[in-house]
Amino acid sequence: MKLGIAGAGNIVLDLLSFVQDIPGIRLEAICSKPEHEDKLLALQKKHGISRIYHSYSGMLADDGVDTVYIGLPNHLHYTYAKEALLNGKHVICEKPFTSNLEEFLELEQLALRSGLILLEAISNQYLGSYLLMKEYLPKLGTVKIVECNYSQYSSRYDAFRAGEVLPAFNPGMSGGALMDINIYNIHFVVGCFGSPKKVQYSANMDRGIDTSGVLLLDYGEFKCVCIGAKDSTARNAVNIQGTDGYIHLSGSANSVDGFEYAANRQQPVKVSRKNHEHRMYDEFMAFEAMIQGNDRASANRMLEHSRRVMQVVEQAKLSAGLVFGSDQHK
Repeated sequence: MKLGIAGAGNIVLDLLSFVQDIPGIRLEAICSKPEHEDKLLALQKKHGISRIYHSYSGMLADDGVDTVYIGLPNHLHYTYAKEALLNGKHVICEKPFTSNLEEFLELEQLALRSGLILLEAISNQYLGSYLLMKEYLPKLGTVKIVECNYSQYSSRYDAFRAGEVLPAFNPGMSGGALMDINIYNIHFVVGCFGSPKKVQYSANMDRGIDTSGVLLLDYGEFKCVCIGAKDSTARNAVNIQGTDGYIHLSGSANSVDGFEYAANRQQPVKVSRKNHEHRMYDEFMAFEAMIQGNDRASANRMLEHSRRVMQVVEQAKLSAGLVFGSDQHK
């Protein structure tokens, strides 16, 4: 994979902290605003990035780049991914994939028509412990209750309370708890159980944005609650309860280091399959293998998963009356 990176924010720094552990990924280029020149030069020197661009179109014209990683604010995902696909590049796009389902469906069709690989960077779907946990689900008998709580007091919430609206809390930039944090819970649950029958989102709203909320997913034979909060915090956890036992994860749904499994009236057993210290390592290993091997079947299966997640997001937004900037033009 000959990678070009769009962005230089925290998620890109996260990527750069481990990506050199994956031999098949070559860091060909990075692109950001001209005012980030000093930062880009420092990143280039530290991580051995071949070229710097201040023009996205310039990076897309680079024949040395075959894949673009989009690590930009939520509302830019669609336009940057579309431009990359139109320029013949494979795309790895940070979550949430797009601001709405319509945008996602357009990108999906464009990738399929072009024979390009389009992937969502969502760490939990590739983690070894998450995949192992899915193998344990049949041991639970009939699942009855699923609970996911990912609550994290945002480093930007104090500024929001003081009247400053940053991207994380800007409805015009597809911010808010559903898109930024509850999205991990949705991926976690849909990855285990597929699409729910009904979706209902109840949100705490402030200035047109959901600062926290409770998402109810009705699967018919079992019920699921997904809590996501940027205005408060908690001891995050995931619980899956069945007629024959339970699975418990300590921590949030975006980082599955391991889990506890217990059959009814038995002591819990700790289980883990961890391949690397960084939570994003497994997904980029998988991305490199899919792109290098032109494994469209695996890529399209993950694209189908992302479509199901975006369908849940769309239903959740509609149920809560959430309107983001890009939704106004649908």
